[in-house]
Amino acid sequence: MESMQVVLRKVDEVPQGQLDEQVKIWAEEVRELSFKMEDIVDKFLVRVDDGSKPGANPKMLKRLTKMMAGLFTKGKARHEIADAIKSINKKVQEVADRRARYNVDNIVASIPTRTPIDPRLGALYKEVTDLVGITGARDQEIMKLLLEGDDMSKKKLKIISVVGFGGMGKTTLVKMVYDKIKGDFDCGAFVPVGQNFDAKKILMDILIDLDLYESQLTMLDERQLIDKLRKGLEKKRYLIVIDDIWDEKLWEIINLAFYNGNNGSRLITTTRIGSVAKRCCSSTNDSIYQMKPLSYADSRRLFYSRIFSNESGCPHEFEEVSRDILKKCGGVPLAIITIASVLASDQKVNSHDEWHVLLESIGCGLTEDPSVEQMLTILSFSYYDLPCHLKTCLLYLSMFPEDTKIMKDQLIWMWVAESFIQCGTAKSSLFEIGENYFNELVNRSLIQPVYDNEYGIVYACRVHDSVLDLICQLSREENFVSVLNGSMSSQGNVRRLSLQKIIKEHQTTPLESVSMLQVRSIATFQPAIGLMPRLSSFVVLRVLNLSTCALGDHNLRGLCSLVHLRYLGLSDTGLCELPEEVGKLQFLQVLDVSRNCRIEKLPSSVTKLRRLMCLLYDEGCSWLPGGIGSLTAMEELSSIFGNSLSIVKEMGNMKRLRKFEIEFEHMSLELEEAFVKSLVEMSNLQSVTISIDGRYKMMDLLGGKWVPPRGLRELKGYYEEVLRFSRLPAWIRGNPSQMSQLSWLHIGVKEVQQGDLGLLGRLPALHILNLESLRQGPLLFEADGFRCVSIFVLWSSSPGQVVFQPGALPKAERVVIRTGLPVSKEEAAGNNGGDLFDTGIGNLPSLQDVHVIFCTSLVRKEEAEKAKSALETALRARPNSPMFRVSVGGT
Repeated sequence: MESMQVVLRKVDEVPQGQLDEQVKIWAEEVRELSFKMEDIVDKFLVRVDDGSKPGANPKMLKRLTKMMAGLFTKGKARHEIADAIKSINKKVQEVADRRARYNVDNIVASIPTRTPIDPRLGALYKEVTDLVGITGARDQEIMKLLLEGDDMSKKKLKIISVVGFGGMGKTTLVKMVYDKIKGDFDCGAFVPVGQNFDAKKILMDILIDLDLYESQLTMLDERQLIDKLRKGLEKKRYLIVIDDIWDEKLWEIINLAFYNGNNGSRLITTTRIGSVAKRCCSSTNDSIYQMKPLSYADSRRLFYSRIFSNESGCPHEFEEVSRDILKKCGGVPLAIITIASVLASDQKVNSHDEWHVLLESIGCGLTEDPSVEQMLTILSFSYYDLPCHLKTCLLYLSMFPEDTKIMKDQLIWMWVAESFIQCGTAKSSLFEIGENYFNELVNRSLIQPVYDNEYGIVYACRVHDSVLDLICQLSREENFVSVLNGSMSSQGNVRRLSLQKIIKEHQTTPLESVSMLQVRSIATFQPAIGLMPRLSSFVVLRVLNLSTCALGDHNLRGLCSLVHLRYLGLSDTGLCELPEEVGKLQFLQVLDVSRNCRIEKLPSSVTKLRRLMCLLYDEGCSWLPGGIGSLTAMEELSSIFGNSLSIVKEMGNMKRLRKFEIEFEHMSLELEEAFVKSLVEMSNLQSVTISIDGRYKMMDLLGGKWVPPRGLRELKGYYEEVLRFSRLPAWIRGNPSQMSQLSWLHIGVKEVQQGDLGLLGRLPALHILNLESLRQGPLLFEADGFRCVSIFVLWSSSPGQVVFQPGALPKAERVVIRTGLPVSKEEAAGNNGGDLFDTGIGNLPSLQDVHVIFCTSLVRKEEAEKAKSALETALRARPNSPMFRVSVGGT
């Protein structure tokens, strides 16, 4: 079976259209067989399980062996397991025989590794009249990056890397820029690369484009070709485009050929992969250009120009459906052109009904048209470049409907529950590895990150409808996910089921012909909650996601029968209570009951869930049962009340906690001591969020007796709250550079001193700083600190003058200054002269947003206007004026 899985992985590397039909059939048989084997193993593990966490007890293996022996003495269990093993062995042998009979290994080995005709070639030969949205702003932005700088920097070799996912128009844009400016250079070359690159061939292609071709080139090795290129470019001002790079190592090789003779030469690269773009642009003189979607106006112009004679030629009855189609295309030129081609075949515009049919099929992988197939082929290059584990994780996204904002943490935990992530180590948990998977899919432009508006943190993702089309098609071909959205046909073996839409014919026959016996994941979305099967019909279910569904009369009867369940998503479902039977789910890893404010407490049986790694509870209603310390596998716990001394003490047993959110209504000395003692035991903490009801409660015990683990990344209060200390904690005063991963800090002290800024400025990874001071004298932000801070918030009830020297906070994009009562110029400057808003804020080179907030009703309108005028004066001289606001709010 293991050797067949190796061949199967090779099969997965080949596009479906290039596979022999017999190989497809064999591969499907192997997949189904491996699913059944996993199910048998799971059922066996449930029978021998005693509720202990694997690995928690050094004698676990001995006890497990003993229990297995005891199980085999029971006649019925022995016969069931023996029959299952016998049956699976027979099927494995049959599939192995077919492997030899079909000659699968040789067929797979002989499959060509690239398509005969590259469908991307057309992008190199676009007419200028076709370049809607490319000419104008985009090409001007690229040329500005190529030509900007002082006389010295203009002479240096400069590299621009254009990055974006397939179909964004990277090649078309760069080719147009190349054609427009190549006459200003001594020589030029435009060389496509692609996935199946050959470094020697690429070097030869560059030489050929540069008219440096010689008959003996084919006899030279890579080093000799590099030497020849360097010599040929030595005294020339050149413009070279390397299009569609997929591999960082390839760039490292060909980059050796580009001679920097301070002649004003320029290199342009394009790629779908963010890390490749960063590798290309390693010098401070280089720039990365992130491709953005077309504006709605340009999208409409491009769409209409392909269907009608001109932009104004769209009939009124097509305008609304056109807007909906363009919304799904998301400003991606390839998608717009492709859909337009489908709607206007043979110079004839399709009917209004056909437009609506096409609209419904976008994002479902159901559109059958040669133009769509070509688009999906182009997009599929990114898919087939993925390693196997990332392909699986990407296909899982077809569980979610189009336009869904998919929460990052939820998605990663679902991957964990499905066993897509299996390589946890002492240094990295399964969740952390899953986070790397997520980031790599972002890096490869296959999912679009969604950022928090306040702090710019990635908390979710979206899948562009064109990419969703691709993964839905692939999921359907591999029977990976079955989607009920008005198009699902009856299937015998369903492994993962996504209930998305309800239509008339489904209302009376909900999934009657679909077997639930092998379903491992089910996700139900609100429109289809009425189709949800009985929970007792699932036999091997691992993932149950009902989040955001108003459960109403759909209760959780039968939940305790889901003995294989690992992920239970009940967020925002309107639940009033969780059934006591939840404690029987011995394999449960994730329990999400957040955003259910009517749940006042969890059942006591929760303490029996020894494998639970993540418990998400609703903020403000988060009473935990006694015995919570038995959950020693816990990695993420939020948001809970810490009012019980016994529970706070028990938390010290959760030594694996990475993320911890806790709220205290009242913080007594005894409770604080117990809390600090428990924190000391949590050596894996990466994120700590603490809220204390009591505005000026100082946490000096936390600052003095707790030394955070070196892996701590976040220490903050809820929302914009800060953790208050009489002075900076000892672990910052001692050696702040030891906190090498701390990137997010909310902290308040009675009075911020100039020396405190020096210490905080030495935190090497700090990106977000929310700093509060009850009293504050003049502060000078010098050029040698806060090198990574991108968001800086200063809140002071009694502000003094703040001055930013040139070079201070070089990466700060957003600055918020919150002040209390207005003060006189002398008070602000500490009798040294100056003005509260004469800050030198214009010295911050990356600034994009400035917000000054007066937190008092006593500020007069004239004072706010004066502050605004001072800011305008400070920022007007900047080449790119940031957005700025002055507002008056409450305390």
